[in-house]
Amino acid sequence: MQEDVLQQVVELVKANPHSGAALNLYALVSTLKMEKSGYMYMLRKLRDLSPEHRRLAYGLMELMAENGNSGDAWEAALEAMDAAVRGG
Repeated sequence: MQEDVLQQVVELVKANPHSGAALNLYALVSTLKMEKSGYMYMLRKLRDLSPEHRRLAYGLMELMAENGNSGDAWEAALEAMDAAVRGG
């Protein structure tokens, strides 16, 4: 599941990097990397997502709960999203 959720989010961000859903999920991925700050993501932003995109967000949160928010796959996904948002 780990790489599947990450890959889906990467594909969504690459497809339309400045859409609301892409930026919202990108912010969540970026935040889920920061354990010391308590993963400070404003949950009310979930209201702005469609049910499909909320499922991705919940998958990312589950990934964090399983300690999957670090390592090669996570870093590669974050780098791909960074590049899409900056270049898109």
